[in-house]
Amino acid sequence: MGTIEKLPEYRLFIHPLDISELRKDIWIDDPVSAKLTILGKKYEIDIAYRGSHIRDFPKKSYQISLYKPKTYRNANTFHLNAEYKDPSLMRNKLSFDFFSEIGCLAPQAQFVFLKLNGRDEGVYLELESVDDRFLANRKLPAGSIFYAVDGDANFSLMSDLDKEIKKSLTFGYEQKCGTQKDKDHLHQMIIDINTISTEDFEKKIVNYLNVDKYLRWLAGVIFTQNFDGFVHNYALYRNKENGLYEIIPWDYDATWGRDVNGEEMESDYLRITGFNTLTARILTSNTFRNRYKSLLKDIVSNQFTVDYLKPRILGMHALLRPYVLLDPYKKDSIDRFDQEPDYIFNYIEERSAFILKEIDTL
Repeated sequence: MGTIEKLPEYRLFIHPLDISELRKDIWIDDPVSAKLTILGKKYEIDIAYRGSHIRDFPKKSYQISLYKPKTYRNANTFHLNAEYKDPSLMRNKLSFDFFSEIGCLAPQAQFVFLKLNGRDEGVYLELESVDDRFLANRKLPAGSIFYAVDGDANFSLMSDLDKEIKKSLTFGYEQKCGTQKDKDHLHQMIIDINTISTEDFEKKIVNYLNVDKYLRWLAGVIFTQNFDGFVHNYALYRNKENGLYEIIPWDYDATWGRDVNGEEMESDYLRITGFNTLTARILTSNTFRNRYKSLLKDIVSNQFTVDYLKPRILGMHALLRPYVLLDPYKKDSIDRFDQEPDYIFNYIEERSAFILKEIDTL
């Protein structure tokens, strides 16, 4: 018999006074000092709450920054996500694994069991930070990274937030790596996305964008049905060697048939042409649109099938179940947790049928 896989246990100690400081204003990003023990090794860390609307939930999500020693698994920053509104706890990881399989860059993710000051906090998803070490760990060239943090990151001259002309075209982005020159380049790309003529768009956009990677990311958003994925929930990486941007998914718990509140999202809710100005312009090109159609057909026949995904979904469910029973925020909803694999299988079948029906309209 094989060994039963177990979740790594992360033991977090935060001084009670620092916990009070964290809780005083959950919207402040200032960290407090803490200690984290992983597999018997102690780390001195800074810890802060992370996320936007998720900070209001009773089960908090955290950003961890290490300073002694400075790295863990070749990272000096990572995230612990509570996945509080996802009744399966699996959607974020399932999404990032899916994106990787269809040829996109995506964060590594693993489940852990967290204890805070000796008490069970429950199942968490440890998420890799998208930063310079994300690139180094994949042996990718250095480059700029911008996080899309709100509806201004829509590749448009107009804001998605107030429908007004943007005061700055880099509003909506938080620069993680790079220089002012990189910010200027992003500004110029957004201008060109909006002003290049239709006749010239196909041959000029390839000077800015890895179009194949963009189409793979677009397909990933469409299959997982992340409604918010087009104007935030992504990072932009510009490869300094070839000068081209790639797009990296982020925050994919509201997917696979559930919305941000964990409620049902109809499987035909998100159109296959997606949203945002860049996607719309790319899909006006016959060449790019036909490439996208072929990609959708390939994925719907291979990676996005119940037969292909069922073993990993059931494997994740079996791995997590004993720990969900120990999770003080989730143990009372174990029946719902047990229904989630079938719910996701049903979503895959319905979404596949919708996409197959819609492909011919492209």
